[in-house]
Amino acid sequence: MKLRDPKLIRGAAWAAAHVIRAWMGTVRLSYRPLGPNLDPRRPKLRGRYIYCFWHEGLLLPGFQCRNRNIRVLISRHADGELIAQVCRHLGIGVVRGSSTRGGVEALLGMQRAAESSHLAVTPDGPRGPRHHVQPGVVYLAAATGLPVVPIGIGFAHCWRAKSWDRFALPRPFSNAYGVTGHPIIVPPNAEQSRPLLEAYRLQVEEAMHAVTAVAERWAETGRFDPLGYSSPLPQALAG
Repeated sequence: MKLRDPKLIRGAAWAAAHVIRAWMGTVRLSYRPLGPNLDPRRPKLRGRYIYCFWHEGLLLPGFQCRNRNIRVLISRHADGELIAQVCRHLGIGVVRGSSTRGGVEALLGMQRAAESSHLAVTPDGPRGPRHHVQPGVVYLAAATGLPVVPIGIGFAHCWRAKSWDRFALPRPFSNAYGVTGHPIIVPPNAEQSRPLLEAYRLQVEEAMHAVTAVAERWAETGRFDPLGYSSPLPQALAG
């Protein structure tokens, strides 16, 4: 059943935000950078960035990066208002829209937000396919000039939903592991060339898979091992 009554939405959002704080507050997060330390929680972090993480793992970074001057894109699907209000309760800025509904409005909103804030996106959301980067993040990087920072997340113990993204719910008092890769800078002309756009889309996707593999291996073994990680050049620029 979908909520439509504004009062019910406000009440549900308030309750959900409190549950998330209580639950995610028990999860112990370890973080290591594979490139420069671009942890948005750093008080003296310079510059602004577009942080990318898979849709399945958005709960933990959303909690960890609350009140950190980050704006997120929330889709205009039926449950969007509830999710947006939960984010606001958690101290996360919101821009409404998606690639399927209100895409132009969303891009303009994210461009305005990028003038003073970091941005956060789930490049395979809101409907998948799972672990497939959509071109929207490349358009956004080209339009704003902000580097894309791939984030990999691994959970030592979690429950998985039977959804398209296999949404992850880390178990209370369990360990989680976060890894950031090298920032990817997309030139402003990328959106004007389909081959160049695809080359950067593939670069972001490959980087996302690489940092996720490192984070999941860390979660499985308890040992940080970046073996095999690299920051590949776009195909259009390689060689």
